[in-house]
Amino acid sequence: MTISPQQQRFRIEGMDCAGCAAKIDKAVRRLDGVEEVSVSVMAGTMTVRHAGTVAAAIESCVSGLGYGIAPLNRDAAATVPTGGHAHDHHDHDHAEHDHDHDHRAKQPEIAGLHGHDHGTEEGAWYQTAKGGLTIACGLALVAAYIIGRIWPGLDLYVFTAAMLVGLIPIARRAVAAALAGSPFSIEMLMTVAAVGAVIIGAGEEGAMVVFLFLVGELLEGVAAGRARASIRSLTALVPKTALLVENGTTREVPAEQVAVGALILVRPGERIPADGAVIEGASSVDEAPVTGESVPVRKAAGDSVFAGTVNGEAALTVRATTPASDNTIARVVRLVEEAQESKAPTERFIDSFSRWYTPFVVLLAALVAVVPPLFFGAGWDAWIYKGLAILLIGCPCALVISTPAAIAAALAFGARHGLLIKGGAVLETLRGINAVAFDKTGTLTEGKPKVTDIVGVTLGEPEVLRLAGALESGSSHPLAAAILARASEDGVAIPAVREAAALGGEGVSGMVEGRALFLGSPRAAGARASLVAAQARIDALQAEGKTVAVLLADETAVGLIAMRDEPRPDAALGLKALGEAGVKTLMLTGDNARTAEAVGAKLGIEARAELMPADKLRIVGELQKQGLKVAQVGDGINDAPALAAADVGIAMGGGTDVALETADAAVLHGRVVDVAKMIDLARRTMANIKQNIVIALGLKAVFLVTTILGITGLWPAILADTGATVLVTMNALRLLGRRSA
Repeated sequence: MTISPQQQRFRIEGMDCAGCAAKIDKAVRRLDGVEEVSVSVMAGTMTVRHAGTVAAAIESCVSGLGYGIAPLNRDAAATVPTGGHAHDHHDHDHAEHDHDHDHRAKQPEIAGLHGHDHGTEEGAWYQTAKGGLTIACGLALVAAYIIGRIWPGLDLYVFTAAMLVGLIPIARRAVAAALAGSPFSIEMLMTVAAVGAVIIGAGEEGAMVVFLFLVGELLEGVAAGRARASIRSLTALVPKTALLVENGTTREVPAEQVAVGALILVRPGERIPADGAVIEGASSVDEAPVTGESVPVRKAAGDSVFAGTVNGEAALTVRATTPASDNTIARVVRLVEEAQESKAPTERFIDSFSRWYTPFVVLLAALVAVVPPLFFGAGWDAWIYKGLAILLIGCPCALVISTPAAIAAALAFGARHGLLIKGGAVLETLRGINAVAFDKTGTLTEGKPKVTDIVGVTLGEPEVLRLAGALESGSSHPLAAAILARASEDGVAIPAVREAAALGGEGVSGMVEGRALFLGSPRAAGARASLVAAQARIDALQAEGKTVAVLLADETAVGLIAMRDEPRPDAALGLKALGEAGVKTLMLTGDNARTAEAVGAKLGIEARAELMPADKLRIVGELQKQGLKVAQVGDGINDAPALAAADVGIAMGGGTDVALETADAAVLHGRVVDVAKMIDLARRTMANIKQNIVIALGLKAVFLVTTILGITGLWPAILADTGATVLVTMNALRLLGRRSA
């Protein structure tokens, strides 16, 4: 009987470097029944495609390596573990983990209790197990200096003892890694270098190297914890409780108990506890925590609201539309963490490079230590010392973390500003985008018509709007909604209508204040009355791409109302920003040519109209044949073929399922200018990655040369490893601090 494979996600605790991820990946892949493994060190997650019978074996395997593991299903996606850890070593050679712990198999490890010395991300650094070990090693080093000054003859012994305080845990893991078939772990390199330093009489330097290694690892854990917390902190925006409305009364319940369809009361100043639709009330809502939108958005009955946003000046009654575990914030967190598991081409290359880089440096270290004394009569101690220093330079920690750290920071920054990017590969492709094709309706425009002109023929403009509003008062048609919205905006009182009737394909009619009224298309109105007096204005409005409705009173044309789906307020600014960035823009729409040209002229963008989905697909292909890297921006539904064919498909939407789940990226707030920001973020990120690679390889190259020349020794060599790793991580975290333009 064949068991169909299933995909399962896990939260991994205590994983703060790329070596950890490599070890877990390698160990889980060895299990029978496991087909595919994706591990993200920055997100602290793992996705495994496996036969359903090996789930327990996966948990046992990972916990056996010294990490906490817990299944992460959809319900758990919004829950952040409180016991995250800061890992205390590098090991980029796929070594197996130290098995020296008390095997709480299948249970998430409690911070600081297992032998691997992970420290929690919660609390201060000095409260972690790793922080405690670093402090103990530092105090032992100070004590050794004091004793060495009082009794100089004991120098080697006291510094060796101080070194052992920090080295013993490192050496234990080094042995476990070697027994598992990975002898080139950073722990092994550290152990050999420290022991070798004692043998050649450099005990003081050996102790300092171990201490600096622990300090560097501690800083790396803190930095990695900050990067990981940056996206998970979004979950803290959702309030823990909600005011449930039942039978006219309210009661406070935990937010996770709010069911789909439940009514929630949100008082002024409170955070909205669930995604939903406003049923009653009108208020401004601050959406900045979720979308980065700086200006509060007006919400009234029928409008959607997001969990985590802040209600303004008036109470709102909201009907929940998603369960707590699947609100917008939970989905964004889950999707960003999944995105961090997909490796960019640069990251895959560096992973491959690191596999032969470390053995090469170890071989070089051995040659440096042995060849000069054997063949050129050089002193053994001096060249062994240089070889040990080169060993410490050999770990590619900073190089391996250079790409995922920058990508994780960029994805987190984007998510906090309404820019959802599905992984490093998408980010890398976005960097090269030089052409963007936009859908019109709902992308460059707001997707709903607005009244642009009110023309009085024989009546005044307010009276035309008042009578038209009366006829449309019972209709849900988009054009009716536009007229009623304008009447509300202008404070026009709508009179009662009698004998109202909708005439299919023509318009609406009814009796208002004793007059027989009709509101409809020029063609339908022309069949009922003469439009000679208004025809010139009708033609002019239609030439501007506007839809014109004619108001008749007692079979006489008394006024005109023109409507158009207007461009988004930021559309022109967004297109200008793309142009300044050297990106070609193009509008592809199925709308009629006259309307498309009017919108295109207003925005200064080339318009191609009356296109079927297949035509959009063809045009995207033509642009690609010209050598352009094309992004298609659309609503994620009508533009599916073009979104799929483009190098990057970007969905526009306000956190809808379609916007989040389809395409390669999504602009959650629906702002055109955010497309330019997304491309800018990608370009900054790739520049950051290049800086990180230069820092990582540059420092190692410098110290490699200076070590061979005898200028630098053991402790500068360890700075070439842990120091470079911390520098690279902190440089990547600069992306988190960039202000939204």
